[in-house]
Amino acid sequence: MKKIIIGARGSKLSLAYASKVKDLILKSSKGIDIHIKIIKTSGDIHKDTKVSEIGGKNLFCKEIEENLIKNNIDIAVHSLKDMESFEHKELIIGAFIKRNDPRDTLVSNKIKNLRELSEDTIIGSGSRRRELQLKKLNKNISVTSIRGNIDTRIKKVEENKFDAIILAAAGLKSLNLESKISFTFKTYEMLPAVGQGIIAVQCRKHDELIFDIIKKINDKETSLCAMAERKMLQTIGGDCETAVGGLAEIHNNNLKLKAQLFSDIGEDDFNYELTGKDTDASSIGKAVGEKLLSLAGEKFKKK
Repeated sequence: MKKIIIGARGSKLSLAYASKVKDLILKSSKGIDIHIKIIKTSGDIHKDTKVSEIGGKNLFCKEIEENLIKNNIDIAVHSLKDMESFEHKELIIGAFIKRNDPRDTLVSNKIKNLRELSEDTIIGSGSRRRELQLKKLNKNISVTSIRGNIDTRIKKVEENKFDAIILAAAGLKSLNLESKISFTFKTYEMLPAVGQGIIAVQCRKHDELIFDIIKKINDKETSLCAMAERKMLQTIGGDCETAVGGLAEIHNNNLKLKAQLFSDIGEDDFNYELTGKDTDASSIGKAVGEKLLSLAGEKFKKK
């Protein structure tokens, strides 16, 4: 019996993702004993501080990846949108799990549709992308920073500390909290974060045994979409404060990538979409990233 340890954050959502990966592996491979190990990340420890102030988006992955490199775990499970666009040279994503709903949602006890967003509405969000997208929908909306797990954020709405919060549909659906959704944004209203709704399964690059196990649970279509979105992100550069959205979708073997990049000061946004063969996912992502940089010019500085 081969013993495998999966590393994940201790939040309900992370553990739900880890359990999903565990179940998929057990269905596709025999003779395996899987345990889930909780790893506390910097992002979990510093819950009340903006992500940008404590080192960037990889704060939810860094410690898990370190445990993977040190052989303390065999597999790391992440929300793809939390990962840096460039992986550690010793690690590789061996599987992308079939994408859940990539869209953003609004959770509120007061607001039931977009038209009800008024000047005095206070919305909680820790994402600069979401903040600027909301301001495009209604420039008078007040957006206040919020951190913490899904339960904590929803509780703040129920305690009337916020009129509403923005959360990813995928997280709410994975925790059976769809009843909390007031409405779901169309992607043309709020283009999601790169990788939103995708679970990434990571292993050591030279661990062929584990790689062979996890590649069996890879969803090909999701992996091609992830490749295009991440290549776009790699091309534009930027950091955790860069406000950028991207979504790839495949129909009839054609991949369409839509992307939106905001200027450094957030006053302008630049949009571009490109369609090509799904097998050209990486080159589509690169082309879209280059076009966004061209459109933005001096208004966006590549970090």
